[in-house]
Amino acid sequence: MKGKETKAGPRQGIRNYLYILEPNTFAMNTPATFVYLLWLFSEIVLNRVMRGSSSDKTRKDSGSLVIIWIVIIVSIIAAGNIAALNRTPIAPSYQTMLYAGLGIILLGIVLRLAAVLSLGQFFTVSVRIREGHQVKKDGMYKYVRHPSYAASLLSFVGYGISLNNWISLAVGVIPVFAAFLYRMNVEEKVLLENFGSEYSEYMARTKRLLPFVY
Repeated sequence: MKGKETKAGPRQGIRNYLYILEPNTFAMNTPATFVYLLWLFSEIVLNRVMRGSSSDKTRKDSGSLVIIWIVIIVSIIAAGNIAALNRTPIAPSYQTMLYAGLGIILLGIVLRLAAVLSLGQFFTVSVRIREGHQVKKDGMYKYVRHPSYAASLLSFVGYGISLNNWISLAVGVIPVFAAFLYRMNVEEKVLLENFGSEYSEYMARTKRLLPFVY
């Protein structure tokens, strides 16, 4: 009986997670389907609603938004396919890791939306300085400069965990982190150009993503 469970684990993982390879199995795991689609929907809404306007003072995206979307799509597809083809489980129980990962994805969505709402009208998905723009220094931004990216990365960590595969976790997180790093460099350069010493002082007393660490 025990041997059967071990043998079925990877096949169940393929059926549950890899609808890219097996489209007719997409709805086999309802919680995973719901969470993955909710995550995608939240990002699409942000991308459509928070684009900024033609009246914005400064627009210097440097192609970072396009780079981020390309990297995210490639990483998610690659991570899912790797989970189907290569068994390197993080833990023995696929179901436990699935639900743990889905919970982390949801936490990331909530924290990202909280960061966006906290920044309010000054949040845009493209790099812009808006009319009346101010440096946000309270709430989440008191400790980290980019809480929305930190929360988004948390969701990608959750995605890798939900696949229960070490390689998928790395493929789903590292390239996205690199893309976010490029984007943060672009944003901070623009903010320094516009706010000068105010922003440099803010940078000196805060971390980018993780309080007290980085």
